Amino acid sequence: MKQSEIRELSTAELQEQLGVYKKQYADLKLAHTITPLENPIQLRSTRRTVARLATELTKRELQ
Repeated sequence: MKQSEIRELSTAELQEQLGVYKKQYADLKLAHTITPLENPIQLRSTRRTVARLATELTKRELQ
């Protein structure tokens, strides 16, 4: 998810997406522990998306 897409979301949508991506990251991490993922770059991109969402939420709270 790109930063421009994240800025367009409402705060409620951001929180919902954050939960979805955190769960997806946890599932990917567990799957990678058991058997290596075919594309381990998914872990990095999902983790970065979680960080982007969390950063945008924090930024909105501080305004």
